[in-house]
Amino acid sequence: MITFENVSFSYPGGEPVLKGVSFHISPGERVGLIGANGAGKSTLLKAALGLVDVEGAVIIDGSALSRKTLPLARKTLGYVLQDSDNQMFMPTVLDDMVFGPMNYGMSRDEAEALADNILSDLGIARLKHRQNHKISGGEKRMAAIATVLMSSPKALLMDEPSSSLDPRNRRALINTVNSLSVAKLIASHDLDMILDTCDRVLLISSGQIAADGAAWDVLTDQRLLEESGLELPLGIQGSRK
Repeated sequence: MITFENVSFSYPGGEPVLKGVSFHISPGERVGLIGANGAGKSTLLKAALGLVDVEGAVIIDGSALSRKTLPLARKTLGYVLQDSDNQMFMPTVLDDMVFGPMNYGMSRDEAEALADNILSDLGIARLKHRQNHKISGGEKRMAAIATVLMSSPKALLMDEPSSSLDPRNRRALINTVNSLSVAKLIASHDLDMILDTCDRVLLISSGQIAADGAAWDVLTDQRLLEESGLELPLGIQGSRK
């Protein structure tokens, strides 16, 4: 589904951000990507989408990423940005949802029927005709996920999806993420959310994969997390008191 083979990247004039990163994510896998600020999480997601030119190989759904395969790769991977305001740019939720499919040739009626199904599945049908600038941050995050699902991606890339959400919207997000059967790569500092949504965790530190294993094993390893500038999830801290 998603494969990195010895992937490295440096921004112009800067130190390497990714250094020989290798991993594979299979269809349907739920993988968390954790690491301290500046560790390379967001850059890794951008590399999967071909937004940065890397050394090494990025393989999406069996095809090596190249200028020729980039359109298919970006249709295969749905990307949920950290800031939903950068993703929702049309006047209403529905307008955003149908924009992409209609540009790929789907009729308005077909696109709206698909949107209705997705909004219903996510439990947010009430947002269909709402104006994007008048809905809450949590609602906008859910609407952004709905928009990404319009392309029927085989995997979701999510960058800090729970940031700035109140507890109710955060729980709604977690339930939604868990309801989706596609593969997921979720980059987040919210380690409790990662524990709730992921079976496997990649820990990136100084641009390299410092750990790759079962979510529980990685997220309960206090020494490993501290060496990477992280703390135990609050739920695990509480269970050890």
